[in-house]
Amino acid sequence: MEEKEVKQPATEQAPQTGEQGEGFGRRPAKFGNRQKRRPCAFCMNKSTLDYKDVNRLRKYLTQNGKIISRRQTGLCARHQREVTNAIKRARNMSLI
Repeated sequence: MEEKEVKQPATEQAPQTGEQGEGFGRRPAKFGNRQKRRPCAFCMNKSTLDYKDVNRLRKYLTQNGKIISRRQTGLCARHQREVTNAIKRARNMSLI
C-alpha cells in the first residue's frame, strides 16, 4: 500500500500595514488625507451660462440626456443649479 500525502490548505494572510493590524492591508482613513476639491469652472472663469449655449450644456449631459451630478462635474452648488435650470429651459425650447 502506498501512503498519500495530504496537503493542508494554505493559511496566508494579507500583509497588515495598519497600526493595530486592522483594515485588510489598508491604513485607517483619516480626515487629513482627503484631496481638495478642484474649484468650480464657472467660479474660476467668472463666466455666465445661457440656455442657448447648447455645446456648453452638452458637457453636463450623458448620452441618454440625463444631467450629470455635481460630484462628477466638479461644479459648486450654485452653478450646478444654474446648469440644471439652463438644461431644463433648453429641453423645453427643444434645443437639446
